[in-house]
Amino acid sequence: MQYSIKKLFNHIKWSDIGHFFLCLFVFPWAICAKLFLRGYWLVCEDKNEARDNGYHFFKWVRVHRPKQKILYAICKKSPDYDKVKGLGKVIGYGTISHWFWYLVADKNISSQKGGKPNAAVCYFFEVVLKLRKKNRVFLQHGITVSNGTWLYYKNTGFWRFITAAKDEHDYVTAQFGYPKENVKLLGFSRFDALHDIEVDKDLILVMPSWRQWLGRESQENKNLDFTTTSYYQHWNGFLNSEKLKELLEKHDKKLLFYPHRNMQKFLRHFSANSDRIEIADWKKHDIQALLKRAALMITDYSSVFFDFSYMSKPVIFYQFDEREFREKQYAEGYFDYHTTVLGDFAATEEETLDLLEKQLQDGLSLRSEEVTRSFFPLWDKHNNERIYEEIKRK
Repeated sequence: MQYSIKKLFNHIKWSDIGHFFLCLFVFPWAICAKLFLRGYWLVCEDKNEARDNGYHFFKWVRVHRPKQKILYAICKKSPDYDKVKGLGKVIGYGTISHWFWYLVADKNISSQKGGKPNAAVCYFFEVVLKLRKKNRVFLQHGITVSNGTWLYYKNTGFWRFITAAKDEHDYVTAQFGYPKENVKLLGFSRFDALHDIEVDKDLILVMPSWRQWLGRESQENKNLDFTTTSYYQHWNGFLNSEKLKELLEKHDKKLLFYPHRNMQKFLRHFSANSDRIEIADWKKHDIQALLKRAALMITDYSSVFFDFSYMSKPVIFYQFDEREFREKQYAEGYFDYHTTVLGDFAATEEETLDLLEKQLQDGLSLRSEEVTRSFFPLWDKHNNERIYEEIKRK
């Protein structure tokens, strides 16, 4: 508990204190209401999104199990608000209503570890005080590939940790300290929509992950000149490569550069030397729609490549800062980017462009479905149904 309290106070903000008192205000009303409001499920993702496993699960339940009492929390200013509002009951993220239903709901279901009215206050209740241990379902944001200590059972207390790949499931079960029955290989909700797709052979998707030492607000990077960072210089250099421009023109391709949401605040700094390259604003593009359309992906460490691999599409890993990334962000887990059959590894821009050229020459051919299925034993359209039945069963 000493570790948990120390961790909590290292990250506490004034807004967290405000939410603590807001929770105390709502608490007695919620406890009384809970006597009458039974069987409700609360679903959410990031406060501004309805695009991930949470949204897909909510949508499936509303369509296929309409009698289930279920709500979705999202910020009213989100570009996805109207999309999810048309499906069922929606509440404002971080509001009194969110706190009320967080306390009343029988199950809190999220694709984000911090998917709740206030991450710090809920961490205090869930991890420090060990309350609400049997009602939280973690749908995950992406396949777990690294040794992420923040997802260890002692730091989450999740009642159900949903996995989608066999190696991932075995690793989380062995490494993260969860009781065996808490980790379930059921498949990701959003994977149900990755069948029967139409691929745009002319579209290349570049989706680098974030760097928490750059993307997270802190005193250390308060006056950061982003253009001096290795991240910017490597990716902007790639976008302005003469060879990339020539390859796109020669093979008549388009490229869409879509950095992680936490890096989108730096989007204005990026440029490209070709009108075939689009620097994408997250508000204007749905990630899953892009993944389904694109013929090839270039990323670094982003686990979103697993969605791409689920569809047997080719992937290139461009990792120019591997040592720094492992030291500052995510420790290496079971997955080896260097040797995996799901993609090709490159440490330099030149190697990346050579791999891209080869893929273009080969016609952007699909990977073997046998390889895909060896990673994803549940390769079907029934992930949502399995997750629903698991939650309902308990």
